[in-house]
Amino acid sequence: MSDTIKLSQARRGDRGVIVQVGGHCHHDEHALELERRLLELGFVEGARIELLHEGLLGRDPIAMRIDDMCVALRRREADSLTVRMEAAERVPA
Repeated sequence: MSDTIKLSQARRGDRGVIVQVGGHCHHDEHALELERRLLELGFVEGARIELLHEGLLGRDPIAMRIDDMCVALRRREADSLTVRMEAAERVPA
């Protein structure tokens, strides 16, 4: 079973596929600029994501692998991305 969440809610080790970039609110100039920048970085619908690392303070920033590259974002920026998460394959401790 898979869930659709904001990337900002993901935890280390989570994997998924981007299903939406931005909120498609064309009235907010800042949101449009962020959406454009994310698209330029390769955050496009259908791209595979794996969360690799979370910062120590407030779990911010987060580092992720998107297709074949690594990128770091702040959680407030990652909140602009909707991801369909894959079922977690957790290794027992």
